[in-house]
Amino acid sequence: MAEEKIAVDLSCVQISASGTEEDDVVDPWNVTSKSQTGIDYEKLIKRFGSSKIDEAVIERFEKLTGQRAHPFLRRGIFFSHRDLNTILTAHEQKKPFYLYTGRGPSSAAMHLGHLIPFIFTKWLQDVFDVPLVIQLTDDEKTLWKDIKVEEALKLSQENMKDIIAVGFDPEKTFIFSDLDFIGKCPAFYQNMVRIQKCVTFNQVKGIFGFGDSDVIGKISFPSIQASPSFSTSFPFIFGNAKLPCLIPCAIDQDPYFRMTRDVAPRIGMPKPALMHSTFFPALQGAQTKMSASDENTAIYLDDSPKKIKTKINKYAFSGGCATVEEHREKGGNCDVDISYQYLTFFLEDDEKLAQIKQDYSSGAMLTGELKKELITLLTALVGEHQKRRAQVTPEVIRQFTEIRKLKYNYS
Repeated sequence: MAEEKIAVDLSCVQISASGTEEDDVVDPWNVTSKSQTGIDYEKLIKRFGSSKIDEAVIERFEKLTGQRAHPFLRRGIFFSHRDLNTILTAHEQKKPFYLYTGRGPSSAAMHLGHLIPFIFTKWLQDVFDVPLVIQLTDDEKTLWKDIKVEEALKLSQENMKDIIAVGFDPEKTFIFSDLDFIGKCPAFYQNMVRIQKCVTFNQVKGIFGFGDSDVIGKISFPSIQASPSFSTSFPFIFGNAKLPCLIPCAIDQDPYFRMTRDVAPRIGMPKPALMHSTFFPALQGAQTKMSASDENTAIYLDDSPKKIKTKINKYAFSGGCATVEEHREKGGNCDVDISYQYLTFFLEDDEKLAQIKQDYSSGAMLTGELKKELITLLTALVGEHQKRRAQVTPEVIRQFTEIRKLKYNYS
């Protein structure tokens, strides 16, 4: 029964607005939509079998933390979850849990979309005061892309600088590269083997769509991404304690953790809980995929102010009309306008965002004016990030990556 359940529940998801399996494609390696407004997330929730983060969940967040919900929660950017209420209940009962998120390093500089889970994870860590483990899956990138092991290790080091620059606390945070860490931690590898023993080749093919020509490393990789979900993978942090885990991630990573949740009770561990984010769109619109091979599809964290301005003015898909006169009359479409979409991620002022939406939708604000708002915001945001990143020395990286006890005590 377990094998049949995984094969049915965990297959890669392809949905369309009509509910047939064609238009929208969502899996750990591909996210595409034929709609200008992007993925239909309501349909995705139903297809994945997750739960919507609704007003009741947000209200509970605010009640338990005593703080206003993060903009990513208020605006539906983190929109779906699995077992989040079990984590909130644990916190309410003063029982410990921990956070886990990650990054697959495929370029030296991360882009704005890569920041989303880390910004939100930092907020979660701050409001709940819990430990965090961050996995750099450089092994995955050597298996899926034309990247040598040595290059993947270098990319991990560069990406760590961007992640640390978000502002994480080394006393609460452990960052590790798979290629560097796994050989140093027998407990992590032992959990990998426990997971591997629970999932058959047929199941992993059904979950991830692997074919006969895929290298064997791909077949076993899911056990590596699953292992940080279990606190016993990090005995130097948690001892023998079996703590529940909360994973903030983009929803395309969900198949890994649906597999993990199926395995967890079979190896005597709590099921990880998840919070899923929407996808950050490419500059050219929701139908275009951000690509490291085309730097003009995204704003990178090492872009200069001039490059940011050029990219937004030249490439950011507009929801405005063809002429000024027509735009003044009919207004712009915020549902497809990329400059407005980016503001929903990074402009913290709710009232200002609402005013911009009203002005652009009514035609009072032109596309050029909207793009100027975004350029000003992102130039400051990226500039501040670059300053913090410049302070991340090899010694600072070592503070985060050294195998060590964090500030918390567990039995």
